[in-house]
Amino acid sequence: MTDFKGAAQSWSLVAFFSVVTLTLLLCVVTGPDRDDLDEFYTGYRFLSPLRNGLAIAGDYISAATVLTVGGIIALCGYDGVVLALSTLLSLLLLMFLLAEPLHHTGRFTMGDVLARRMPGRAVRITACAVTLAALVPMMVVQLAGVGQLLAYVLGFSDSTMRTACVVGAGALMITYAALGGMRGTALIQILKTVILLGSGLVVAALILHTFGWSPPTLFRTAARNSGAGHNYLRYGLQFAGGRHPALDMVSTQCAIVLGGASLPHVTMRMYTAGSTRQVRRAMSWAVSAVALFIAVMTVVAVGATALIGAKTITAADPRGSTAYLLGARAAFGTDLSRPESLLFTTVTTAIFLTLLASVASMTLACANSLAHDIAARPDTPPLREMALARLSALAVGIPVIGLAVLAQHRSLQPLAILSFCLGASAIAPALLYSLFWRRYTRAGLLATLIGGTVSVLVLLPGTGLVSGTPQSAFPDADFNWFPFTTTALVSVPAGFLCGLVATVLSRRRSGARARNRYEAIEPVLLAGPAYPKNG
Repeated sequence: MTDFKGAAQSWSLVAFFSVVTLTLLLCVVTGPDRDDLDEFYTGYRFLSPLRNGLAIAGDYISAATVLTVGGIIALCGYDGVVLALSTLLSLLLLMFLLAEPLHHTGRFTMGDVLARRMPGRAVRITACAVTLAALVPMMVVQLAGVGQLLAYVLGFSDSTMRTACVVGAGALMITYAALGGMRGTALIQILKTVILLGSGLVVAALILHTFGWSPPTLFRTAARNSGAGHNYLRYGLQFAGGRHPALDMVSTQCAIVLGGASLPHVTMRMYTAGSTRQVRRAMSWAVSAVALFIAVMTVVAVGATALIGAKTITAADPRGSTAYLLGARAAFGTDLSRPESLLFTTVTTAIFLTLLASVASMTLACANSLAHDIAARPDTPPLREMALARLSALAVGIPVIGLAVLAQHRSLQPLAILSFCLGASAIAPALLYSLFWRRYTRAGLLATLIGGTVSVLVLLPGTGLVSGTPQSAFPDADFNWFPFTTTALVSVPAGFLCGLVATVLSRRRSGARARNRYEAIEPVLLAGPAYPKNG
């Protein structure tokens, strides 16, 4: 086992440096080489539907999906699978409800979509603030995860080495966003999706082969080794210790479904397609890729429990975030041979690339919003705006690196939940109202964004994710007063209600103007612009 681990560490170190070199080269070669905002912000819509679909799938298959949801599947069985399927449902919601309207009305950022109907600096500034509030916590999670991954795979126990890994990965994320723009980050996402799916399929096949290609046998064995018995295959294990387990599950699913479909680094992919038909085809490819990976992740995570048991998984990490890697290692066995070492290295490299690609896309979304929605003006020259976007990547990245260094030794789950809850409570209501409610006003839009955000920020510190349990971010404190683990059950209705009330109260003053604006963009919303988006 020691020889296997040493060989895997050596191969992984070589692979990580190779991936860094390759991805940096991709960003330099494919990055924008002229003063064209469309090229930087959208890659000049060069992606085919297949490649765009793989990039969208890459945004959905984040480190939070692979590590956090994979751990929940390994430790909680049925509940984890339901949570993973919620991710797929979120993508279906984006595909059938939001994708085409976003493509028709958006240009570069979420602020463009909202300002298309409600023009004004206040709307753009608020949209940018909510974009940062929703994505920065998730960026911290992904970046801190790099340190955890490298410490686990390469055997780093020194906190200084883990901090160095976080800082190095942060420098890479800034470089990817600043040099590669949309095209460079999209190619990294595509590469990550292909490697992750390919290596995952191999691991899943090995695990199924171990259990005679019988999924029922795999799940029954996992239930025996989970410590929960038949409850592993039933609803309610994840929140069994909570006060309202059923409502807790509904709240978490609501956050993932609505939040995942509306986070800005995902919705920005809708602006990169050249036509409505390409949007539909890209989303079809994305749904297929995500569905395939959910099946793969389920087999690998459940296989980890079946092969090594829940106690071994929780000993490595109490939240099970290493379950996917442990499942892969168990599938390859402990026999030291070159094929097994290379395959396990491929898996660890895929996870490493997942972390880098996800955080680079989020950095780009934040930088684009800062540059385009706040710093630039309508008469700003393209070259200056591109320079502002690159400086914005630096302005976002440096604080995120500092926060990731500070947060790497604590539970990161509250930050991931914060991002999804903000997406579900503020961004999703704002988009749905703006795209589909004729009477929606500027006051209603601002109230939705601000009210939904404030409700999440007020409620989340009172959840068990922050304090009150050994797995909390602050296990020694106890200010756990909110009855649910996530805020979505309360904050999502609050976001919709704030928009509704503010619209009704301001309708007498600005209702007619709001209807006129909606009628002006309705043909574009339904059928798209009468001219090419890059024309």
